[in-house]
Amino acid sequence: MRAFTVEKLGSLETVEAPEPVPGPGQVLIEVAAAGANYVDGLFLHGRYQIKPPLPFVPGGEVAGTVKALGPGVSGPAVGSRVAALCGIGGFAEQVVVQAQAAVVIPDVLDFPRAATFTQSYCTALYALRDRAGLREGETVLVLGAGGGVGLAAVQVAKALGAKVLAGASSAEKRDTALAAGADAVVDTLAEDVKTAARAFSEGGVDVVYDPVGGKLADPALRALRNYGRYAVIGFTGGIPSLPLNQVLLRNRAIVGVDWGGWSMAAPGRQAELHREALDLVAAGRLDPIAPAVRPLAEAGQVLDALLNRQVTGKVALVP
Repeated sequence: MRAFTVEKLGSLETVEAPEPVPGPGQVLIEVAAAGANYVDGLFLHGRYQIKPPLPFVPGGEVAGTVKALGPGVSGPAVGSRVAALCGIGGFAEQVVVQAQAAVVIPDVLDFPRAATFTQSYCTALYALRDRAGLREGETVLVLGAGGGVGLAAVQVAKALGAKVLAGASSAEKRDTALAAGADAVVDTLAEDVKTAARAFSEGGVDVVYDPVGGKLADPALRALRNYGRYAVIGFTGGIPSLPLNQVLLRNRAIVGVDWGGWSMAAPGRQAELHREALDLVAAGRLDPIAPAVRPLAEAGQVLDALLNRQVTGKVALVP
């Protein structure tokens, strides 16, 4: 089979590898599409906190068809359409994953959308529902709302009954956020985020969903009402310094969201969360936007574009 391997940091090479064999508790997936994510770019360049030994195959989420079961595995059955987290290894024609990580996808979800669903939507559901305690009728400011993680947060917040103000840096990204269900948008380059958020929410939003950090963090924190919750997702704009007096004086809370670490530590609970998110798709409450589809051979270029924040929405890589 073909696999795209990091032999040295910063570059991908195509190699012919033996077909993997599932061991006890594992399944073999014929990959129909692999999701390309910001974190995959960090892995490629050795900039992530987890550094796999070289050589390795990047790619943390895939969708495809179960081809074989390892010893002692009863399902999902051979031929099932599944999506799965694999950590690394997804940029290949086949990949072995733990059986509980392979979750059957609903018929309404094609392989490219399924392959770009898991990380973004599970992060959003875990962050907004489980960590920030978002309740129906509350207001949310989503930063980075034109990227895959932000667009997922827009949809998940709406599915949970919230009103959403989406912040993004370009007209294209803001239009995409509106199409995903945002109630209003703010230009994070030209407008004051705090002022826009307070006007949108009549005094302050209940939750901030922030995968950006950087210069946007301070005004976003100040956009929270009393007892508001600030969900820290990531730092594509740099790690900020925040005035903690703004937390103390308004009884605000800052909530860390390391979904990746949590999902690895609690794989059974992650599989349950994955199924819950897919149930929202099957029920019509989430409608993941179709990703751009690119050949897997272009993975290097796609990951560099993600790192440079040049991608709107999601990208699926197809072998």
